[in-house]
Amino acid sequence: MSPTGGRHFLQIPGPTNVPDRVLRAMAAPTIDHRGPEFAELTKALLPALGPVFGTTAPVVIYPSSGTGAWEAALVNTLSPGDRVLIGETGQFSTLWAELAGRVGLDVEVIPGDWRRGVDPAAVGQRLAADPERTIKAVCVVHNETSTGVTSRVPEVRAAIDAAGHPALLLVDTISSLASIDYRHDEWGVDVTVAGSQKGLMLPPGLGFNAVSEKALVASRSAGLPRSYWDWAPILEANARGFFPYTPATNLLYGLREALAMLAEEGLPAVFARHQRHAAATRAAVRTWGLEVLCADEREYSGSLTAVLLPTGHDADAVRRIILERFDMSLGTGLGRLAGTVFRIGHLGHFNDLTLAGTLAGVQMGLQLAGVPIKPGGLDAALEHLRDAG
Repeated sequence: MSPTGGRHFLQIPGPTNVPDRVLRAMAAPTIDHRGPEFAELTKALLPALGPVFGTTAPVVIYPSSGTGAWEAALVNTLSPGDRVLIGETGQFSTLWAELAGRVGLDVEVIPGDWRRGVDPAAVGQRLAADPERTIKAVCVVHNETSTGVTSRVPEVRAAIDAAGHPALLLVDTISSLASIDYRHDEWGVDVTVAGSQKGLMLPPGLGFNAVSEKALVASRSAGLPRSYWDWAPILEANARGFFPYTPATNLLYGLREALAMLAEEGLPAVFARHQRHAAATRAAVRTWGLEVLCADEREYSGSLTAVLLPTGHDADAVRRIILERFDMSLGTGLGRLAGTVFRIGHLGHFNDLTLAGTLAGVQMGLQLAGVPIKPGGLDAALEHLRDAG
């Protein structure tokens, strides 16, 4: 790349752009994580997380990636050989299933086409066909980052209840938390998994588990090996304002600031902003004559849009041109979608003009790459933003 002026446009669906306020907060001096000032930070921070998850239950914070939070959700609630049911919705549901197998669980996957979310009816049918209750957990990726598809978690919960099945419901919200409406308590979720680097507007490095009472009870008899990931010592230390290990202190400063920003905007406004930007992006894609990967309008993602290119055109070539010419990063196609889609992230610290600049770069990049498009996509997005503002 030749040097360019201006800032880099980081429009992948995570890690996302970190606001200046959060960067400044993280630049504060590190304090003693065994001292009274840190205890005050923890005791204020943990309750402030609850509204973002939609819960009054405990939220555990790990110095980890989202992958670590995946593992924590499994090893704290399940035993070797337990059966788990996972809906295949894309690359990240596939990776979670692989992780579950590696830690000693018996994984059953409900196959999917990577264009739709988890089928609640299929979940219900599978649980109804399990009279011996051998399935101990249902795992759902709420917003599949590789596809831009949002599974209908309340309907999955209803299907579990209709089957009268006691399976735990574990939900990955890594690319939906603080971007798409989510309600841990109301939707009857047992463990919610999250990470810091997307809607929470932080760098990577924090993983989260929101934990229901049912999940806490399960953790007391769960038999999978756990030490670092064990909820019990963390919750015990958190009650005093501390952690049983060295925490990511400066990321916690940033988290406190990010939560303040979300509270100032108000979560309903945050969710509405993401939906407006997603709808404007889809308007651009359709006007270009291209296809949104998500095939069910009920499952459109507010966090990102995956764009399917016509046969014979390389999505990675489009991404490369956009990076080289306009200094903008777009998400690559993952797994079976490699080379066929690119992903536009529109989540986190993001506004109308940032989206306008993003879509201008995408439109020019498509044209330079020789992808046959109609040129009015940017105008269609701008019209939507103007009229929906």
